[in-house]
Amino acid sequence: MSRIGKKPIAVPAGVDVKIDGSTVTVKGPKGTLTNTFNPEIIIKQEGTEIIVDRPSENKMHKSLHGLTRTLINNMVEGVTNGFTKSLEIEGVGYRAAKQGKNLVMNLGYSHQVIVPEIDGITIDVPNATSIVVNGIDKQVVGQFAAEIREKRPPEPYKGKGIRYAGERIIRKEGKAGKGKK
Repeated sequence: MSRIGKKPIAVPAGVDVKIDGSTVTVKGPKGTLTNTFNPEIIIKQEGTEIIVDRPSENKMHKSLHGLTRTLINNMVEGVTNGFTKSLEIEGVGYRAAKQGKNLVMNLGYSHQVIVPEIDGITIDVPNATSIVVNGIDKQVVGQFAAEIREKRPPEPYKGKGIRYAGERIIRKEGKAGKGKK
């Protein structure tokens, strides 16, 4: 039995879960998320808990069991607390600012890099060298943060670029100079 899949999902007060066959809709204080799962996986609500079960010990059912439970748990977590990804900018002259609904970054290019906010995502810039991406859908928050990081990924020699908060960049040694004889 899947260690993750067999755990029940606690539904906090203020969160409404509607299960319609294989479609699960979770409504909470931060918003509403809907997702359709494999119809072979059994999803049922018992009181204030959601239980995910599998019909057989088939390899596909085993792999979908824990995945489905985790995705539903992330939906419940998202509508109650939301998800956050923090990014740091490092480099001389590299900075970010918020102009209206756009994130404007100077990343050492000849032009400014402008990234507009998308639906379900909010961007905060607490200071010029940090960006915070917030939202209720974990996958969308992670993908959007990855797209921002992709604009100037950290390089291994000086460490300049955009990195996740707490990300460790493996540094390379520069080119060794030739010694004089």
